[in-house]
Formats: sequence, C-alpha cells, structure tokens
Amino acid sequence: MAKSPADDVAKPAESQAPKVKWDTHSLKSTYANFCNATSTREEVVLNFGVNQNWDRMAGEVEIELDHRIILSPFAAKRLSDLLQKLMAEYENRYGELK
Repeated sequence: MAKSPADDVAKPAESQAPKVKWDTHSLKSTYANFCNATSTREEVVLNFGVNQNWDRMAGEVEIELDHRIILSPFAAKRLSDLLQKLMAEYENRYGELK
C-alpha cells in the first residue's frame, strides 16, 4: 500500500508534548490572604503573606510576608493567563466575584 501525503505530516504539537512528572517530595503548602506584586524590566516579584489583623478600622496593619516568588515577565504572563482562565471557570461554577 502506498503512503499518502498525510502520513508524512507531523502530529500536532499537543500530542508531542512531554509527559510531566510532578516531584512533590519537598512541597510545602502555605496559606496567604495577601499578595503584593512589583516589577522591573527583567522580573516580576510576587510577595505572599498573612494579614492577621481583622480590624478594618486599624490605623496600621502589619503583614507577615512568608514567600517571595520571582518570575520572568514571560512566566508572569503565562501565570496571568492561567489565573484568568481559572477564575472564569470558578465564576461559571459558583457565581461572579465582585
């Protein structure tokens, strides 16, 4: 049987994606109810922490910063896209967040 031209066409990139194995042996989970973001031309910096002051009328609030994640702008853009999709799915399931 002769080969058709379609046989020589590469499969879509999706089917050639590498299999990902998650190494979670040193994974730690941390709660954060505060996030601050800053950026420079070369990096985006995300600071995560906990605001333990529930008094909204307090004159001063202390945030305990626990983690700083530094991303390239390209990785930050991918994270932004991922979070937008995740929040759209969340709102479709549970209703719009205001």
